[in-house]
Formats: sequence, C-alpha cells, structure tokens
Amino acid sequence: MNGWEFWVVAVMAAVLTGVGKGGIPIVGALVVPVMSLAISPVMAAGLMLPVYVVSDWFGLYAYRKEFDGRVLVITMIGLTIGVGIGWAIYAFVASLGSASGGSQALVDQWVTLLVGVISVVFAISQLLRRSVLATPRKAEILPGLFWTTIAGITSFVSHTGGPPYQVWTLPLGMKKAVFAGTSTIAFAYINAFKLIPYYLLGQINLVSLETAAVLMPIAAASVFLGVWAVRRLPERLFFTIVTWSLLLIGLELVWKGITG
Repeated sequence: MNGWEFWVVAVMAAVLTGVGKGGIPIVGALVVPVMSLAISPVMAAGLMLPVYVVSDWFGLYAYRKEFDGRVLVITMIGLTIGVGIGWAIYAFVASLGSASGGSQALVDQWVTLLVGVISVVFAISQLLRRSVLATPRKAEILPGLFWTTIAGITSFVSHTGGPPYQVWTLPLGMKKAVFAGTSTIAFAYINAFKLIPYYLLGQINLVSLETAAVLMPIAAASVFLGVWAVRRLPERLFFTIVTWSLLLIGLELVWKGITG
C-alpha cells in the first residue's frame, strides 16, 4: 500500500466514503471497486471499514433527527442476517484458497469477480429501473427483510449494501432527508457490527489501521459534501454519473477476476 497511484485511489475512495455517509448510499458502492483498482478487494474491504465507521459518526450527527423508525428496524434486522450469511460466504471462499495451498491469489480472484459481478448487476438494474412510483408503497416486512438481507451480504463482502437497500426503500416515498437519515443510521450500525467478523478473519490489522487513520479525516470532511449534495444537486444527473461509473469499474473487475 505504497506509491502515488495507491494514494490517489485511496483518497478518491475516502471522499466517496464520506459522500456516501452524507446521505447518498449508492456512492458507497463505488468505494471497494475503486480501491480494488489498486489493491485486492479483500484488502480494500478491510482497509476501508474503519474509515466507514469513523465517517458514520459525522453522518449520524447530520441526520440524528431525520429517519423512519419502521424502515430502520426492518433494515437493521435484515442487514444483521445478511452479514452473517456474508461471513459464511467469505469463509467458504477463503477455504478454497487454503485448499489450493494457502494461496491468497485464488481468494483475491474469486472476490474480485464477485465484487465485479455485484457492481455490474446493480448498475444495470439502476439504469433499467423505472422511475419511483408516484404512489408510495408501504414498508412491508417480508420484502424489506429480503432486500436488506441481500444488502447485508453485499455490504459484508464489498461494502456495497446501498443498491439492494435502495431497491426496497426508493418506492417507499420517504422524503429525501428522511431517506438519507434512515440509511445513514442503519449502515452506521452494521458497519460497527462488521468490525467483529472482519477482525476475526484478519482483514483488519495494524498496517491497514495506520493507512485508514490517514484517510479518516478526508472521509469525515467529505460527509458534509454528501449532505450538501443531498440538499442541493440535481439527483437524476448525479445518480446517472455514479451508476455509469459503477458499471465501468465493475466490468473492469469482472475481467480481472476472470483472467486472474
């Protein structure tokens, strides 16, 4: 984790982290794919988690009074289940690496491909999705648990829980600030929860924490950029740019995962 190329990518990822925590969850889907252009996605996920947790504090302050209680409870339950499943998936992939002689290369290749596929699928779904229904839907429990469980899985694997979370929450018709606050609080909880399995799996270590400490102030400051974007910038144009970026980066990662 040295060289100017790594630090350019890392600073970009820190800014995206902060903006995502400022209330635009889909931006968070870009963080690990962007970092994976410089380091393995396994290292990227472990490196960025402490940065996520610290930036969450600022997001919680910004949206401490704006959230939907029913949606928040359903989301937190689903995310917790999903993280447990994601932990099992990672352990399985890691066991494949051990079976091949303990090589980390196979683990990195599998996770790179998985992150790429997740990114491409979600980006295409965002581009093809029709406009949010004019009549808001009720926050039903079963659909909510289904989509937030998927969000928990992808959040654990690559911190890309935002897109499946949005599939369920966008049609609910929440006000923009309430939508941002609910997602910020829910993902702040699950990021803190993920510290336990990440530590046990060895994805967080002294070296990654030293690098994360440099990125934390950048991410924290960028939270307020995200808050500003939620309240000021045209949403359609912003999400279009982010989604196309996610698609292109995802295709690159799929290629890297296939070719090894």
